[in-house]
Amino acid sequence: MSQLLTDSNDTLLIELLTEELPPKALARLGDAFAQGLFAGLSERGLVGDGAAVTAFATPRRLAALVTKVRRNAPDREQREKVLPLTVALDASGQPTAPLAKKLAALAKSVGVEAIDWQTLERASDGKAEAFFYRYTARGAELGAGLQAALDDTIAKLPIPKVMSYQRPDGSTVHFVRPAHGLIALLGTEVVPLSVLGLQAGRTTRGHRFLSSGEIEIAHAGEYAAVLASQGHVLASYADRRERIRTALLEQAGADQVVMPDALLDEVNSLVEWPVVYPCHFEEVFLEVPQECLILTMQTNQKYFALTDAAGHLRNRFLVVSNLATDTPESIISGNERVVRPRLADAKFFFDQDRKKTLASRVPQLANVVYHNKIGTQLDRVQRLQQIAGHIADALGAAGIAVEKAAAMRGAELAKADLLTDMVGEFPELQGTMGTYYARHDDEAQSVALACSEHYRPRFAGDALPGSPVSLAVALADKLETLVGIWGIGLSPTGEKDPFALRRHALGILRMLVETPLPLSIDALLELTQQAFAGIAAVKPAQAAIADFLYDRLRGYLKDKGYTTHEVEAVVSLRPQRLDDILARLEAVRTFAALPQAEALAAANKRITNILRKNTEPVGTVQPALLQEAAESALHKAVESVRPQVDAAFANGDFATALRDLAQLREAVDQFFNDVMVMAEDPQLRANRLALLASLHVLANRVADISKLAA
Repeated sequence: MSQLLTDSNDTLLIELLTEELPPKALARLGDAFAQGLFAGLSERGLVGDGAAVTAFATPRRLAALVTKVRRNAPDREQREKVLPLTVALDASGQPTAPLAKKLAALAKSVGVEAIDWQTLERASDGKAEAFFYRYTARGAELGAGLQAALDDTIAKLPIPKVMSYQRPDGSTVHFVRPAHGLIALLGTEVVPLSVLGLQAGRTTRGHRFLSSGEIEIAHAGEYAAVLASQGHVLASYADRRERIRTALLEQAGADQVVMPDALLDEVNSLVEWPVVYPCHFEEVFLEVPQECLILTMQTNQKYFALTDAAGHLRNRFLVVSNLATDTPESIISGNERVVRPRLADAKFFFDQDRKKTLASRVPQLANVVYHNKIGTQLDRVQRLQQIAGHIADALGAAGIAVEKAAAMRGAELAKADLLTDMVGEFPELQGTMGTYYARHDDEAQSVALACSEHYRPRFAGDALPGSPVSLAVALADKLETLVGIWGIGLSPTGEKDPFALRRHALGILRMLVETPLPLSIDALLELTQQAFAGIAAVKPAQAAIADFLYDRLRGYLKDKGYTTHEVEAVVSLRPQRLDDILARLEAVRTFAALPQAEALAAANKRITNILRKNTEPVGTVQPALLQEAAESALHKAVESVRPQVDAAFANGDFATALRDLAQLREAVDQFFNDVMVMAEDPQLRANRLALLASLHVLANRVADISKLAA
């Protein structure tokens, strides 16, 4: 490697010019390239304090700009273990052959002629005494260090699929796409590197159509500006994305842009000099559900749909082009011409689908296999009807009005749109089209909504079903999947969860907690298991599934900001109903702030341990057997507080219930100071255990406060 001409810290530029990179991977590739390079230089001491890296990524290049790069890394003091003394020296204290061999190799690696064993440091390695060698390691030179860092970075890039191609010299290269150019500049100096069969220089190429010939980069720090001015390339992924977003909003005017992040990222990864143009389509297509039109524009053409302020689709859309021109008419008309047959297909599917009712499609679900061990989609629909009907009954008994017939009808029609042409073309529209077609068939509004809302929540943070009928069908759908798939032995293992049982479990929990619904977990699992009666392959697994639900509940509650101790205090009791669990957690948090809380939590933990070790039946307290003043006082205090706690608990005032328990602290402390619980007299011992058991039940009605003890 030739020496660079500058000794000062300067800016380093590395660019790989390639064929078009995979758009869905571009952002990850750009970040990994820049961060990997920076990490490699940092590890080798080749960047100074306050150094920073800037990532660049366009469809045809990956680049990184690193500030405060050193020509040479500073020397470092090193201490290296040589050998244990038992191996290095013989019985007479003279050096052994293994020591001589080790020192010769070490001398070669650090660049000295020889190492005198008598200069070695003797110290313990933590287990035995050993020899250590101290030396000054020369800092890495930029050329060699950068070459190694670049090689490591390229080897570790998150490439979705590696391709092989041949260089002009006949050599085979393996990379994400063919690479055609390499820049390596430290300030104004070329760093002589080679990678992927390329030799580093200072020239690159700009936009494929808006620029021609090579572009020379005089100084690394001018890279982005020169590419923009001479090459019509916005090298920064983030800046280019923001320009697209801003241009979309400007062209939209008073309308709203349907701008999902995934589409914005993908389009950003397809252009180097983005320009937004407005286009139109015929108003007749607005007769088609707007979700269909939006999806076809986004999926097939990468267009951005527009809606009015009320969210209704306009017959305008926006395209992001890679060409800037003063006469964009051909670009606009071309895109309008391309989208027309896509929208016509959507209209055709919609018109054809409405010729048959959803109800008439249900029998055909017998031809669609759900799972070979648990039957067809028709079998599943029949189970959903049964489960949804039971849930409607349970909700009605709890005072929540749910029309059972509507819930069962919603469950019957919930999967029928899977057989429609529109869902066959766009699976993402399952449920959505069911609602449109159910309305067309004059089904009740609650039934129509259940067709789409029963899939909710589809992802973290998604909205919950909005009506009792939809909730009943949604719960049935998720419970049926969870119990059925788990019952055939396909429970989640490690990272594998092909049937998204974790997501279904979280959806169940969110509906029970956030709606809230006064339903029993065990009862829900039992009625769902009953729906699989006669299917031998589905083994009962309610206990394991309940454990799974409570584990998911712990994570869900922690994500809502509750501490591990607070969550465990409530969830360890395995409450059957979750409609009041947030109130319990808030009560626990309030109680934990009381001055008496720590002592009572510790006492409750002690009581729990005592009762756990006791193997004898625990009866009721016999006041006549209370001999010590402290145990009489505790019994009196417990009975005095009990009505207050019971009344507060019955009213759902959990904070008051726990606060009332704080009155017991002095009596509890005195009891443990003065009373021997495990007395020799069996009657006294049993009575004292009964007293502690009665206190334990009272103290843990809201939560197991022993879990608050450190």
